[in-house]
Amino acid sequence: MLTEVIGLTLFPATMAFAAASDLLTMTIANRISLILVAGFAVVAVLGGLNGVALFSHLAAGIAVLALAFLCFACRWIGGGDAKLAAATTLWFGFGSLLDYVVYASILGGALTWLVILFRAMPLPAVLAGSEWAERLHRPDAGIPYGIALAAAALIVYSQSEWMVRLAR
Repeated sequence: MLTEVIGLTLFPATMAFAAASDLLTMTIANRISLILVAGFAVVAVLGGLNGVALFSHLAAGIAVLALAFLCFACRWIGGGDAKLAAATTLWFGFGSLLDYVVYASILGGALTWLVILFRAMPLPAVLAGSEWAERLHRPDAGIPYGIALAAAALIVYSQSEWMVRLAR
């Protein structure tokens, strides 16, 4: 029962919070990634993930962390995005990694295009005075890519091994 509750609520709620946080503050706090890592550990133990599968999930998370921090060092993504991608991959392992990367890339491209369009037009009066909207509208601001990472994670999670396990 506890495994089902954690599996059905923690991951989706944390992803939604990460997306909202990135939109509103252009920051993904470390605690978000730590919650995902701790939640994975609990679900892996309670869900009976065997040693080989656990190692595979850890290896996938570490590989994405290394690649993401290379991207961070090149200033292509933010540090919060790098940690979020790695913590998310920990849940998916190599089995769903390609799906996650493809969805994140497509959604990230669409998000970037929408933000560029948003910045090309005057800030709507209804958003004037909203700190988050004014920050997002600035041409020198980054793209809140955590939104795309979280949306991709939710799409993939709905078809992941965790959801298959919970459906049994």
